[in-house]
Amino acid sequence: MLDAMKTAFKLPELRKKMLWTLLLLAIFRLGSFIVIPGMNPREFGADTIFALLNLFSGGALSNMSLFALGVNPYITASIIMNLLTIVIPRLEELAKEGVEGRKVIAQYTRYGTVLLGLLQATALTMGFRGSMTDPNNPWAFVTVVTVMTGGSVLLMWLGEVISERGIGNGISLLIFAGIISRLLPSSIATIGALGAGGIHPLGFLAFLIIALAVVVFVVIVTEGQRKIPVQYAKRVVGRRMYGGQATHLPLRINQAGVIPVIFASSVLAFPLTIAQFFPNIGGDTFWGRLIFWLSPGQWLHLVLYALFIFIFTYFYTAVTFNPVEVANNMKKYGGFIPGIRPGRSTAEYLDRVLSRITLAGAVFLTGIALLPFIVSGITKMSVGFGGTGLLIVVGVAIDTMKQIEAQLLMRQYEGFLK
Repeated sequence: MLDAMKTAFKLPELRKKMLWTLLLLAIFRLGSFIVIPGMNPREFGADTIFALLNLFSGGALSNMSLFALGVNPYITASIIMNLLTIVIPRLEELAKEGVEGRKVIAQYTRYGTVLLGLLQATALTMGFRGSMTDPNNPWAFVTVVTVMTGGSVLLMWLGEVISERGIGNGISLLIFAGIISRLLPSSIATIGALGAGGIHPLGFLAFLIIALAVVVFVVIVTEGQRKIPVQYAKRVVGRRMYGGQATHLPLRINQAGVIPVIFASSVLAFPLTIAQFFPNIGGDTFWGRLIFWLSPGQWLHLVLYALFIFIFTYFYTAVTFNPVEVANNMKKYGGFIPGIRPGRSTAEYLDRVLSRITLAGAVFLTGIALLPFIVSGITKMSVGFGGTGLLIVVGVAIDTMKQIEAQLLMRQYEGFLK
């Protein structure tokens, strides 16, 4: 990896791409400290959805800064568009039209980002009116909402510029930079708490060993896939013969990525978030006890957390991978799985294999999501870097390095191909 980075910086074009990426990420971090006029910074507990959003935004939400919303409106709009593509035939046709169709869907996603950003900024400003310097001023309210929405749109633009002119997926790199920026202060605080009545050195050593093992395991599973062999029959077009080659269809173990964990966290954090706006809810009442048992670390929260991750993993995998469509495309181009009849039998075979793989992926996601609670119980340390952040960091790092290596490979073989 280090050799690839050194070689990339020696090539002018790649160096320009990497410098563009670093510059735009620096702008993102700078904007995370520019406080919105009329707002005061605040802290969020670990038991709210705002803590997750604050992690993705690199602390911009707790700073009440220009990028307080982060890229959350864009991510939400993208997920909604993916779901609507399955439901609405017109969007499904656009998705199959290639580059031009994807451009139209991307434009709809931008419109959705602006709308969701406006709604989320309004909801946040209404919920955090106590953080405003002048909560009774309507113009101050409008200013905060406008700046928050504009910051989210600006982040969307930065992500698209990084994807176009830089290296890697822009939106993913923005989330990556936000999570990493929160990791450094947490690590410094943990090291400072060693000994002197703080964290026990043996516990810290056990934490480091577990963390290293988990990172290696996450990399292995993230890269893990089941390769389905596919054979293409020979066919004659004009005077030329095409096909006849053997390839494979990769089915990833973690097909759904980190989306199920985010969904499950959002669903469980919703009642806790609503309870923040109603301080009278609590005590020895039904709602008070329910909110207590839904708090992170309680048995009801852990059980529901695992259950929702399982459900959302199967749901999102079914949304993103359609065995019937894949089988029809293989049949259309003369492809078949050895020993399996094309068409319906192929679709049933892919569905059966995908169901088994998804089970392993769901178990993996559940284990990673519950890992902070397990590690805290073993090492007696508070783990602020959860499984969601770990999955995102590892996934984005691997994807970015693959793009850099692909760029290097293309340039190294340029003269040979000529």
